[in-house]
Amino acid sequence: MFSHLFPRDEVLYSMKEKILKVIDEKVRPYLNSHNGDIEVVGVKDGVVKVKLLGQCSGCISAKYTVQDIVEGSIKNEIPEIKSVEVIDYIDEDTLNMARKILSKHHR
Repeated sequence: MFSHLFPRDEVLYSMKEKILKVIDEKVRPYLNSHNGDIEVVGVKDGVVKVKLLGQCSGCISAKYTVQDIVEGSIKNEIPEIKSVEVIDYIDEDTLNMARKILSKHHR
């Protein structure tokens, strides 16, 4: 209804849709095969920010997975994308376990 008033928002929305399509078709199946997943956190100025989830979160190969699989797939399909950045994320269960372990050592 008001899309003519916000053309930039419409472009960003369609860009995120394109990115999600590439992730769903090319990236997610690979990550799922490793008991992992991915979440797009944002897109700004050609930079896609993602969180790796499940077994991919904190994996020592995550950097290479992002460069080769995630960034490669997205940039191949959407040339406007300059890079993909991973936002470090630790799930709450892992954080609580670390707190519990550390609190035992400091007593």
